[in-house]
Amino acid sequence: MILSQQLPFKKESQIKISLLHTLTLLIIVSLPAPAIAFSKLFSPLPSLSANDLAVIVNDSDPLSIKIAHYYQQQRKIPETNIIHINFNPEYKILPVDIFKKIKLSVDKQTPSHVQAYALTWMQTYRVGCMSITTAFAAGYNKEFCSTGCKKTRPSPYFNSERSNPYDEYKWRPTMALAGKNFNDVKHLIDRGVLSDYSQPQGSAYLLETSDKNRSTRAVFFPQINKQFNKLWTINTLKQDFIENKSDVMFYFTGKTHVKNIKSNHFLPGAVADHLTSAGGILSGSKQMSIMEWLKAGATGSYGAVIEPCNFVQKFPHPGIMMHYYLRGNTLIEAYWKSVAWPGQGIFIGEPLAKPFAFF
Repeated sequence: MILSQQLPFKKESQIKISLLHTLTLLIIVSLPAPAIAFSKLFSPLPSLSANDLAVIVNDSDPLSIKIAHYYQQQRKIPETNIIHINFNPEYKILPVDIFKKIKLSVDKQTPSHVQAYALTWMQTYRVGCMSITTAFAAGYNKEFCSTGCKKTRPSPYFNSERSNPYDEYKWRPTMALAGKNFNDVKHLIDRGVLSDYSQPQGSAYLLETSDKNRSTRAVFFPQINKQFNKLWTINTLKQDFIENKSDVMFYFTGKTHVKNIKSNHFLPGAVADHLTSAGGILSGSKQMSIMEWLKAGATGSYGAVIEPCNFVQKFPHPGIMMHYYLRGNTLIEAYWKSVAWPGQGIFIGEPLAKPFAFF
């Protein structure tokens, strides 16, 4: 893993990169603590609905067709929101020229009121040098990529109170309904549906591990503890993993591999991810894939599809994610709002899960 540790640099350009990283980190750390309160004490936010989400199905992939059909049934997605495309499902990295043609077709088919997308396949996780979810959300653009430890194009949706991302920013946040087989995705969808309006009484586990280079998000933990005090149970731990926990709603950590995740019980709608270089390479990576979180029972996860360096801006901010999720946003809204530079990371999960929404 290439790491951006603010080490002594000799070149002026490298010094500027280091300063940019440090200054941006300070800005994020010093963001005003969101006015979070639990139950009736905080201002609820609306959730995206089935009418707001378009489902993209690859008609060349039988699994994609099956996933899309089941999801449409379970979430009652309107037929006009089902977007049909065709490409070779064997691609892991979709060539940019093929993607651009697909994106033009998707744009033409998408109703103007649609605010977000769900993808329905496993194999293809990347387009050129960027994640496939960000490519569908904002279009292919090399500004979302970087060679070496550099800033990438920011998201206007980061930490946003806005409810309609396409209307406001012309971005459609995208999440992949991914799984190695139909049953895996079916269970994922069922967990998301089951979570709706459930108001679960779970806990958050924020781990600063022995891997210091992958624990850069620990800088946020003191503020998160402060702002969620007495409102949500936060467990800030200096250890490499948790095990045999029965109340996991949020699990944020940093390791190449996380042990014993299947010993824990993830509540419907739970979110879990690990900061590392290749978690978003959904199969064939030497590091733990974020698919392992879903197989263990999580409903959403996020991981890098190409070397991001350990910029915290390229990974979910736990406090921001929780802030919007606990106020009623769907999984896709809260997760997308928590990543400042999303170009190199893939979002997977059940987009419309809304455990903390109000009727």
